[in-house]
Amino acid sequence: MFVTMIKRNFVINGTLKFVTFEEGDTLADLLRRLGLRSVKIGCNAGQCGSCSVLVDGDVVRSCIKKAKDIKEHSAIETLEGMGTAKALHPLQQAFITYGAVQCGFCTPGFLMSAKALLQANPNPTRQEVREWFNKHRNICRCTGYKPIVDSVMAAAAVMRGEASMEDITYHYEEGADIYGTSHPRPGSLAKVLGVCDYGEDFAAQMSDEALHLAVVQAKVHHANILGIEYNEAENMPGVVKVITAADVKGSNILRIIPPLGSPHYYSDGLDHPIICDKKIFRYGDVVAVVAAHTRKQARMAAEKVKVIYEELPAYLTFMEAAAKDAIRVHEQSPNVYIEQPLFKGGDTREIFKTSEYSAEGSFSTTRQPHLPIEPDTAQAYWGEDGVMMIHCKSQNLYGNIAALADSIGLSKGKIRLVQNTVGGSFGYSMSAQMPALVAVCAMATDKPVSLTLSYPEHQHYTGKRSASYTNARLACDKDGKITALEFHMGIDHGAYSDASTTLTTKTIRFLGYPYNVPNIRGLSQMCFSNGNFGIAFRAFGSPQAYMASESLIDMLAAEAGIDPFEFRYINAAREGDLSPNSMSYRNYPMREMLDLMRPYYKQWKEEAKRKNTADKKYGVGVSFGGYHVGKSHDSAEVALELNEDGSVSHYNTWEEMGQGADIGTLAHTYRCLRELNLRPEQIHLVQNDTGTCPNTGSASSSRSHHMAGWATKIAADKLLDAMRKPDGSFRSYSEMIREGIPTKYFGKYESPSDVGHIDKNTGHGFDSVGQNFILNLAEVEVDVKTGKAKVLRYRIVSDIGIVGNRLAVTGQALGGMSHCVGFALTENYEDMKRHGTMAGAGIPSINDIPDDAEVVFNETPREYGPQNSTGCSESYQSCGHVAVLNAIYDATGVRIYTLPAAPEKIKEAMNALNRGEAVRQERWDLGCDMFERLNHFEAKATAEKLK
Repeated sequence: MFVTMIKRNFVINGTLKFVTFEEGDTLADLLRRLGLRSVKIGCNAGQCGSCSVLVDGDVVRSCIKKAKDIKEHSAIETLEGMGTAKALHPLQQAFITYGAVQCGFCTPGFLMSAKALLQANPNPTRQEVREWFNKHRNICRCTGYKPIVDSVMAAAAVMRGEASMEDITYHYEEGADIYGTSHPRPGSLAKVLGVCDYGEDFAAQMSDEALHLAVVQAKVHHANILGIEYNEAENMPGVVKVITAADVKGSNILRIIPPLGSPHYYSDGLDHPIICDKKIFRYGDVVAVVAAHTRKQARMAAEKVKVIYEELPAYLTFMEAAAKDAIRVHEQSPNVYIEQPLFKGGDTREIFKTSEYSAEGSFSTTRQPHLPIEPDTAQAYWGEDGVMMIHCKSQNLYGNIAALADSIGLSKGKIRLVQNTVGGSFGYSMSAQMPALVAVCAMATDKPVSLTLSYPEHQHYTGKRSASYTNARLACDKDGKITALEFHMGIDHGAYSDASTTLTTKTIRFLGYPYNVPNIRGLSQMCFSNGNFGIAFRAFGSPQAYMASESLIDMLAAEAGIDPFEFRYINAAREGDLSPNSMSYRNYPMREMLDLMRPYYKQWKEEAKRKNTADKKYGVGVSFGGYHVGKSHDSAEVALELNEDGSVSHYNTWEEMGQGADIGTLAHTYRCLRELNLRPEQIHLVQNDTGTCPNTGSASSSRSHHMAGWATKIAADKLLDAMRKPDGSFRSYSEMIREGIPTKYFGKYESPSDVGHIDKNTGHGFDSVGQNFILNLAEVEVDVKTGKAKVLRYRIVSDIGIVGNRLAVTGQALGGMSHCVGFALTENYEDMKRHGTMAGAGIPSINDIPDDAEVVFNETPREYGPQNSTGCSESYQSCGHVAVLNAIYDATGVRIYTLPAAPEKIKEAMNALNRGEAVRQERWDLGCDMFERLNHFEAKATAEKLK
């Protein structure tokens, strides 16, 4: 095939460089081929700004800018030309110091965009900074944007000569404890320099023998596969092989093993194929993979693969799939395949009859997409001793190996997972499907392989937050004390059962948390459908629960004529009150947190009233919640090794997703080894390679800080005991070797024996090692003409025990807030065409997220936690969306029952209210009588007691 090449001379990072490129190449293609890998390709559609570079001083999104359209001798600047490790640019230093770097994938684009801003406007206001990033479409999914603006403002002051680099640099005080400080993340330097290698960067370093992969995905929701025609594709230039299910050497099924204490489970867990062979279960299923010498060749050939389908009825909601006449999505399992009841106190039906006030509603949440800036990417190859090496975004390294072994046809000992630097995940990479897919292809070709999905492919391939449908009601007495709660939740978990049992028990923990609700009857049911499969997403299971319960709290407060904030104060759990699962709360900081928030609430309420106009309405909303930390029968292991130079290496698989596993590891290790007087740089982190690091468990359930923290303490005590001499001083490395004393020690922590699982018949139990709590306050503005809601201010009162690192925790809080705002107002995944892109799926831009956002810490020590602390991340995404919805109600008098609260939905509800009509809400038909099922489980519980 004839290829046209173009020659140009560009001044790249100050040096004249002669380059050639193909006519169709983008500037990003060219720059990355030149080795300038700070240029990151995320959306590849000009929507995220991760590829931003400067061309003659102007910000250019290089993924959509054709290289041929750039004039001869143009000056092109990338992050590689901004600063060095020994001479950082003020922007780079500020991004480190002020916590603007989390996963770091968007960081190069923001830094280059910010440089152009400060060249054009050396003294911008905060809003001008935000408008600039909004204009240039710089998107961040991690930080909530505020730390980025903080960093630009600080750097601008240095560049104007009003502050020095010293002023914006964090300085470690010799001998001081770094735990509880704002010590920067160890990994942030590489990220602000643009030298940190993500999956695509690692792929670029693979051997010339490496093959590039392209997937063939189903474009239907449910179908039998009648045939796959790929001869034409396999004969195209550069194609080595078209891989189908017939090439998989194992079972081709990712085995889902229900954990101990699972709810009633009616599935065999053998439902998630790596490559579909007989049937399509959801849009985006992989039916074949093309392996070729170049990515372009692989993609061109993938388009020629033809799949012949016999389409079947597609069930895209719980109600459709649970209907009596629905065919089974999986022949071996009923569509409703998990049930978990919850009993607390007495018969709620009788209590509702005698309660003074009650409120009820039907609520639904969307299949929320995770929307990381980096699409999924992985590589695989045969390593030494016949081990299959897999580099991926996994946040469940050892757990993924367990899921992979039978499915790909290798023993666990022959699989080694290495975590690439991750450009965001937020839970979807708990699934083993991507590591399995690349491993299968490497085994089928006996070649190194690399696969990076396009953003639409990523959207349709990776799991999502499960959609939910809940009918619920809540009652109180004349004084506003809650008397009873009833709920029936249907969870649409999509095509596969990944993490389904854990999700079911999560949902029943948080309806009524953190209040005293004395009487509860509830049922949570899980259903297969032909939607995208459900997978972990930060705050897994709790946003669906809080959608109902925190809305009902406001609704019931209105019925009782009590301010919703004070209603929460009346009902917040006190010492001795029991959780929804009939266990004591681990801590009772609820009223202290409300007292901290009350001044903000009162001030904002008064100001909102004064701001109201005919065109704009303002309201303030509250939500109270939190999350559980870890699980029962959990364990984490780490290792500490004394090195010859007196430094210490810490080995773990605390997966780094951008949340701060690096600084968490450093802070715990520094605190536990204080007696050695090490400097932070003397603690080396060796992380996330199952070939060299022990099993620390998954980065999920807010467990890692807690579990790895205790494991670190155990390992540190062993090392210190081994080093300690009879006189109390410590042996050196050479003394340890000379005396034959080992220099490496493992620490393994297991969850306490009193942490029992959730009872499958009653819902009683704790099933976690800790708890955290979050109180949210949001102010919204609603445009009366359009119905568009905008969050103006946000406050968080957080109680996670003693804060380990303030930069990391504040970053998690603000990032969680941004996800909550998106969940409430814009984010969705149901339209396969529209929601296949980052922008189409509703990712919030900087002007969608409030700059006026603060986190207030109420630090109740956790005596059961390492350093009196516990996990935090998922609490910040648990219930903030309901604070936004409650604020919309406060502003307009209309309640939104189904997410997202899009402008047309709010406008329609306001119009109905103006006509004197009730706001429309649908009563969900969840396919069974809840109390009939509860009677069944109550009888089972009684029978088991008698046994």
